[in-house]
Amino acid sequence: MDRIKTGIIGCGKGAHLHAQALQNLSQSAFSGVYSRNPQTAETFAKQYGVRAYGSIEEMADKGGIEAVIICTPHPAHAEGAVRACRAGMHVLVEKPLASSLQDCDAIIAAAKEYGVTLGTVSQRRFYPAVQRIKRAIDEGIGTPILGTVTMLGWRDRAYYQSNPWRGTWDGEGGGVLVNQAPHQLDLLQWYLGPIDELFGYWANLNHPYIEVEDTAVAVLKFKSGALGQILVSNSQSPALYAKVHVHGKNGASIGVQTDGGAMFIAGMSSITEPPINDLWTVPGEEHLLRKWQAEDTALFERINPMVYFHERQIEDFLEAILRGTKPLVDGEEGRKTVEIFTAIYRSNRDRKPVKFPLTPEEGDDFDGRRL
Repeated sequence: MDRIKTGIIGCGKGAHLHAQALQNLSQSAFSGVYSRNPQTAETFAKQYGVRAYGSIEEMADKGGIEAVIICTPHPAHAEGAVRACRAGMHVLVEKPLASSLQDCDAIIAAAKEYGVTLGTVSQRRFYPAVQRIKRAIDEGIGTPILGTVTMLGWRDRAYYQSNPWRGTWDGEGGGVLVNQAPHQLDLLQWYLGPIDELFGYWANLNHPYIEVEDTAVAVLKFKSGALGQILVSNSQSPALYAKVHVHGKNGASIGVQTDGGAMFIAGMSSITEPPINDLWTVPGEEHLLRKWQAEDTALFERINPMVYFHERQIEDFLEAILRGTKPLVDGEEGRKTVEIFTAIYRSNRDRKPVKFPLTPEEGDDFDGRRL
């Protein structure tokens, strides 16, 4: 089997999950890392038996690395991704694709210009329970007419103090919308399709020691005529759950609890509960819910869930490179999530609905984040 020489840009906590995945996959020859902090890169490289490089360009030119995963803080995604594209490497970017539409467009344009494959990490798309919903939308519930995201999580002071960039506009690019909610926002748009209009609010309700939002709500109208609702928050202690539900024109309802209990924090905690379908009323399939819950729980207990689903996404990305096809979550798909949270920031600022599609905006208020 062909193997692709792979590397990682950014050696923070989350990068360890990708390193383990890259070592486990038969399509990958994990070979090198780069960090703006040379000592961090050296320590990381020794842990995984790879080489630390002095620049992104050196990874390609001297290391022969063909594909990289961007694991830097969100506002730095564009710099690393564009340089990697320019060096001829295929690029998989940790979620979100970027913290601004301007950066998203720069990454997408670079991938097209240099003819490389671009992907965005959204490993929850590879959960069996998530994929069942996609199949049911295509086959079993008729046209989706209503979709909801409800994420009630918790982040404490220790979390925000674990890295100096956390909880800041410049370092993180945003709060719950940019860091914790992108997975569920991605699933909502994947299930219901293009958005026509959104109205939203955001606030910092009980984290006075950070700059960014800890809570956001929005209502959406999709181009299909379907309606949607978003409620995401880091203000519930202990964390409760994250769920995405879809309701079809024929009256059937389906859903997934992507996260339960304490929310997974890359490099700091583990996944505490298996992702399961928590709602299923497709005619003739109601009895399958408990069977699927048992299957998904058994899978969860057999694997390392923190690494396994990253493996599935990276495997899909590497196979796309080898076959010359598109990965399941490409750059355009990643941009859609950024478009959603950008619309919420702008709507809160302007106190009016935001029409889609969105284009980058000039100004110094960071799309409505800095009030």
